[in-house]
Amino acid sequence: MNVRLKPTTQHHRAIFWSLCAVWLASAATSDGRASDPAGETVSAATARYRDYWGGAASQDVHNEFYTTFKYSHLKGLEPEKGVSRRDPSTIIKVDGLYYVYYTKYSGPEPVTPKHAELVSDTVPMWDWDLASVWYATSKDGFEWKEQGEAVPRGPKGTYDDRSVFTPEIMNVDGRYYLYYQCTSGKYTRRQFESIALATADSPKGPWKKSARPILEPTRDGEWDGTVDDRTKVKAPASFDSKCVHDPCLIVRNGKYWLYYKGEPMGWHGPMDRTGVMWGVAIADRPEGPYVRSPLNPITNSGHEVAVWPYRGGVAALCAWDGPEKNTIQFAPDGLNFSVKAQVDLPPIAPGFYRPDAYTNTTDGQGVTWGLCQVIREVNPPGIYSYLIRFDCDLHQGAINPEMKARPHPDEGSYFQKGNRRAEKDTPLFPTEPARKLKN
Repeated sequence: MNVRLKPTTQHHRAIFWSLCAVWLASAATSDGRASDPAGETVSAATARYRDYWGGAASQDVHNEFYTTFKYSHLKGLEPEKGVSRRDPSTIIKVDGLYYVYYTKYSGPEPVTPKHAELVSDTVPMWDWDLASVWYATSKDGFEWKEQGEAVPRGPKGTYDDRSVFTPEIMNVDGRYYLYYQCTSGKYTRRQFESIALATADSPKGPWKKSARPILEPTRDGEWDGTVDDRTKVKAPASFDSKCVHDPCLIVRNGKYWLYYKGEPMGWHGPMDRTGVMWGVAIADRPEGPYVRSPLNPITNSGHEVAVWPYRGGVAALCAWDGPEKNTIQFAPDGLNFSVKAQVDLPPIAPGFYRPDAYTNTTDGQGVTWGLCQVIREVNPPGIYSYLIRFDCDLHQGAINPEMKARPHPDEGSYFQKGNRRAEKDTPLFPTEPARKLKN
């Protein structure tokens, strides 16, 4: 049963931005320019700069939401042949040790959807398929020691018998809550995926799984045909109808806010109306029940979910996917996000160290570092991943000028795999014939 929350007065903040858009539209001249209240005619870009971005305060060097990201390799979790470590959780600190939980897979190369017919009980489609949750500890955040498996795959016939992956850790009142993504049965292109929970009295476990997933896809679409094609549905479905991914939690207003990524049935197909977006579900207890917000989806962009308390609201890193990808966003009410800065080369699947995420703070201090994944292609189409560290400046306090200086791409950036042309003498598009000028 999907219970819907009643809108509160906080939700009406969104109306303010709508009114701003209406004002700018009404003030526009016939050629697209805008007239400010003082009567000066300005371009639409200047109007946005003044009224949305706040003028000079939005420049990178002054913008508290802008940062560069500096990356470094880890000791103890180096790349390993035939092994993937990916999707790191929030990092927590207990008795002087940092803990991180992550997806681990070892075995044959993933075949990817291009060769889905080869998927079996021992051959994965992706490097998060046939996986389980492991954990590692560190004294300094740079040198780590892998401690072992935290949450294994379930017995055959259970809700997580295929794969257990993309974890999130929360510690509240001496209790530990390990949220994770799960799926069952043979992995297909039309696979449904849910979020489950395991609990323990220690960050080392042992972990007890929930009897059933705590958040499931709505499944309110209808597949078109029996061919294993995720793009074909008979009608548009909800943004989280096929999968709920990437749990990331905050304790806010005395409640548990579970932010997640949704994937619709029909994604990338002709009936897709949303693409990948984020939602939030809220509960009175860590175990749930979690109730979806009526404002979902609450972002129009972003892939792996990364949110943290900031000042009195919630900040987010929306990387990959969507028209507002690679941006830092902020929502004073935790629901209505707006873009505050664009960033370069953000971390993939970041797990931040967020020391006040579970303290019910009303003055979030921000974040400065975390772990993320790097996808290492080895003999395509198979892929493996490993973990690295990133540092940033997204916290209250003194600005670090080094982190506010936009990096200039070096030569290698332009010729990395994916950017480099395969055949240098072959045009990507047919040459257009020269147009004749009219006299």
